[in-house]
Amino acid sequence: MNHVQKKEDHILFALAGSEDLGIDTGFAAYRFEHNALPELDYATIDTSVKFLGKVSKIPFMISSITGGGKQSEKINIFLAEVANDFKIGFAVGSQRVAIEDSKYVSHFKIRTYAPDALLFANVGAVQLNYGYSIDECKRAMDMMDADALILHLNPLQEVFQVNGNTNFSGLLPKIEHLCRHLGAPVIVKEVGYGISSLLAKKLQNIGVYAVEVAGAGSISWTDIECRRSNDVVLHSAAAAFRNWGNPTAECIRSIAIDVKDIKIVGSGGVRTGVDIAKAIALGADFCANSSEFLRKIIKSREECENFIESITMELRVAMFCTGCRNVSDLKNVKLIKNNA
Repeated sequence: MNHVQKKEDHILFALAGSEDLGIDTGFAAYRFEHNALPELDYATIDTSVKFLGKVSKIPFMISSITGGGKQSEKINIFLAEVANDFKIGFAVGSQRVAIEDSKYVSHFKIRTYAPDALLFANVGAVQLNYGYSIDECKRAMDMMDADALILHLNPLQEVFQVNGNTNFSGLLPKIEHLCRHLGAPVIVKEVGYGISSLLAKKLQNIGVYAVEVAGAGSISWTDIECRRSNDVVLHSAAAAFRNWGNPTAECIRSIAIDVKDIKIVGSGGVRTGVDIAKAIALGADFCANSSEFLRKIIKSREECENFIESITMELRVAMFCTGCRNVSDLKNVKLIKNNA
């Protein structure tokens, strides 16, 4: 099966949803203490933040979704327009298909549709062990005039993917070389199983600007890859990893405590404005979501716009009812552990 068909399958199965993940994001374990007298005017609450030198209306972005295939160009254009209109960031999915076949470059030429938005290019980190270098990473950025490069980590997915790339050895020095010579910020993200504080510290030490935790509790790429295969052994082995991964909330919290001077993007089941508020209170600087945006944009642009409007209102209300004038204030709000 070719790379383009694989990406079509990924969209199809992501839309269908994953089976029971056996693990959740961890956000439900926390709650805010309600402030009945916030001493604030709701209309003056500021949800905006600055990230990579650009102002975002809310600390939220469209995370990596599409990486080639028949639908990706249309999806990328629509999402770029929405990101620009609502002043949020947008990260495309893997650009491998366009790097290896120029006829797909148009799928990622989206700066025209988002002249003011934060745009993130995307390449699999493991490709640095399969012939990719700074040149390919620069091509990924240049084709979309991106503000930063995302390197995604997906070892568990690659193991269960037919003909997956599973040589993850020696990647840290290659990522360090990229950080030093790319000439643009590098963000490292997982795809749904989380980034630990130990790894975040290693990435901070080699010059990575930010980590997108993409914790457990959202899309299961192991499940998706299994649905693309009829291999009985693969299905049996994958079942053992139903409870695998670091919950999103715990990824954010542990990195914020243990690692300094690295930006944290909270993602992995961040579906509401209250989730965003909790992520910020736990230590995130920014948040992201992919699956909800994909489901909404496939239905209509209006659905996608309504989702952003709703999540913005939810964040503003959470800030109002915790006495927070701006997003920075949220970082000083103490969450209550429900089982405490």
